[in-house]
Amino acid sequence: MGLRRDRLTTDLFAQPLSPVMLRGPTDLQGFRRAARSLLARQVAPEQVSWHSADTPVQDLFSGNHPQTAAANAEAFSDAPAVKVPAEFLALCESAILHSNPNRFGLLYRIFWRLAHEPGLRHDPLDADWVAAQHMAQAVRRDLHKMKAFVRFRTVLDERFRAYPQDGPLHVAWFEPEHHIVEAAAPFFARRFAQMRWAILTPGCSVEWDCVRTRSPAGMSGQLRFRPGASQRDAPPADAGEQLWLTYYQHTFNPSRLKLKAMQKEMPRKYWRNLPEAELISPLSAMANERSLRMLAKPGTRPVRRLPGAAKPAISTSL
Repeated sequence: MGLRRDRLTTDLFAQPLSPVMLRGPTDLQGFRRAARSLLARQVAPEQVSWHSADTPVQDLFSGNHPQTAAANAEAFSDAPAVKVPAEFLALCESAILHSNPNRFGLLYRIFWRLAHEPGLRHDPLDADWVAAQHMAQAVRRDLHKMKAFVRFRTVLDERFRAYPQDGPLHVAWFEPEHHIVEAAAPFFARRFAQMRWAILTPGCSVEWDCVRTRSPAGMSGQLRFRPGASQRDAPPADAGEQLWLTYYQHTFNPSRLKLKAMQKEMPRKYWRNLPEAELISPLSAMANERSLRMLAKPGTRPVRRLPGAAKPAISTSL
């Protein structure tokens, strides 16, 4: 009777949740420390509320006090390590970048279940596994789109006017779906190591500060992360963009146009930030006519070269 009364009390009066305050939306190390400590103290997933420092605490029973969260975080540093499958850690590295606010709770629930249900690692159809895999896949897709659809515009800033040898600043605006800027930044640092650039996004911005040195490499740079920006902070179109549009227009092949396949790889939500998107509709409308004109033209006869034929002598005068 007493046990039944305790369960009824628990159902009617929710227990205070243990608040976990992470440093940011991608604080994987903080999540790992907190998850180990919570598991060591046998705190069930439904008894934890997860928050990051950049978002307010809004849970009714979370103890909405920064001091409580700070004291709670201090206890997360001395928990022992827990063995998990290697694929779970890789899953956390990607899924934690998702924009779903429930991602931390989902990953901790899987972590808790792996400790209490050893057979879970062999069940690829488990609902929690599938949900986390979908998050990780969405993050990887967003990373791929960012690497493909970032377009830089040249800015002659004050540093260029003072030190023209460092080159102008190249600025791009992009709107990712998830928290991928920090994960994508090293790719752009390697790809554009010889120029100064900045990528502005609503949630986080990154800048590659590249300067010329006397070292054998000739250049050195550093990634700097800053708060998010708005599209108004991005520069307008420049002359280099017009050159790119001219190149895109002249290399467009109407006979290979497949709109459905193109929209699958380049969804319309990215078009508003792509300069070449304004040419897609007119070029697509003329694709059939241009294809017919190409077919109507007579074929070209290739020049046959005989193997080993001597090259004609070229005469010159002194």
